[in-house]
Parts: sequence; structure tokens; C-alpha cells
Amino acid sequence: MQLLVGLGNPGPRHANNRHNIGFMALDEIVRRHGFGPWRVRFQGRVAEGRIGAKRVLALKPETYMNESGRSVGEVLRFYKLNPDRITVIYDEIDLTPGKVKVKTGGGAGGHNGIRSIDSHIGRDYRRVRLGIGHPGHKDLVHGYVLRDFAKLELPGVEKLIDSVTSELPLLMDGDEAAFMSRVAHVTAPPKQKKAKAKPETDEPAGDTKGEKDGI
Repeated sequence: MQLLVGLGNPGPRHANNRHNIGFMALDEIVRRHGFGPWRVRFQGRVAEGRIGAKRVLALKPETYMNESGRSVGEVLRFYKLNPDRITVIYDEIDLTPGKVKVKTGGGAGGHNGIRSIDSHIGRDYRRVRLGIGHPGHKDLVHGYVLRDFAKLELPGVEKLIDSVTSELPLLMDGDEAAFMSRVAHVTAPPKQKKAKAKPETDEPAGDTKGEKDGI
């Protein structure tokens, strides 16, 4: 079994926060892939289903972001899972909106949810980072991530979540490069090459300026 975790803060007040894009993505994954109903367990909400050939347990910790590791750790111990069976989806301010990066291990990068998970289960799990952009100064980060996405941002957020959901079977099969490539193609399609300009024809011999200017 694979454990798929989306990070966020519980409650309607936080539902559309930038910090909750992990919850948003997991909700769409559960809906689109036909998982069973959400149930309250492991200090969070869980739903079971399949993605491709893989049996998957989806988890939204309800401990608040800073204590996400408590919920993830409970699931890990109950099912006797190794960290390499866990994929965590969360917001990343150091990626531009619409970008996605996947890695296994590494540091928390200032993300309190990841820091909490690291402290409970170690670092050797897969992270799917969804870009939300940076407010421009570190002092603005806290307020920025806890505010709702702006109206103009929503189409890009929806496209990112849609593509992550559609291409997730690739990730569950371990093809991280193909997953990132496909999501990037959908969220930022390659620009069309401009047609080469046709060479200008030579002017006919003689002075035609008067004809062109209407003189």
C-alpha cells in the first residue's frame, strides 16, 4: 500500500489558503480516482482507493500544519509502512505558481509541516512540491501563505491540480521524471515557433516615391 498525504490546515477558514493547496489537490485526487468516503482516523481524515494498479490510502492530517507528523506517524506505525511508501503533497513558495517538483529526502526548506513529518518518520519519503510563488520578502511569508488565493490565481491553481491528478499514476509507478514532464507540458505548453518572415521583394527600378506617396 502507498500513503498519499496532502498538507493543510483544517476548517473552512483555511480551505482556500495558499498553504492548503496540498488539501485541495488530495480532495481532487480522491474525487477523480473514485476513492471511498472520507473517514476520521489517525488524527486526520482518510480515504481508500486505487491509482492505477496501486492501492492507496489518502490522508489529510487535522492536527494543523505544524503537527502534521503526528498523524502521518500514526498511519506509518499502524500499517508498518516504510517511509519510501509515502508521498507528501504541499505548497512551495520557492517555486513559481504552476510549477511542480518531486524529490525524495532533503531538508524542510522552512516548511513547518515537512519539518514536523521529518521529526516523526525521518526524511526518506517522497515530496511533491506545488509552486505558489514568493511574496518577495521573508517577513511577508506567514501572512502570504495563510491568505486565500487571489481570484486571478485560481485558473492556474485549478490547471495545476488537474494535471497533477491526471498524471498521478505515473508518479505512483515510480516514474517521477515523466510525471514532472507531463505536468509541465500541461501547465506551461511549449510556445509555438514564430513563422519566419518572408524576405522583402526588391523595389522596381526607377524612382517610384511619388507613386507611393500619392504625389
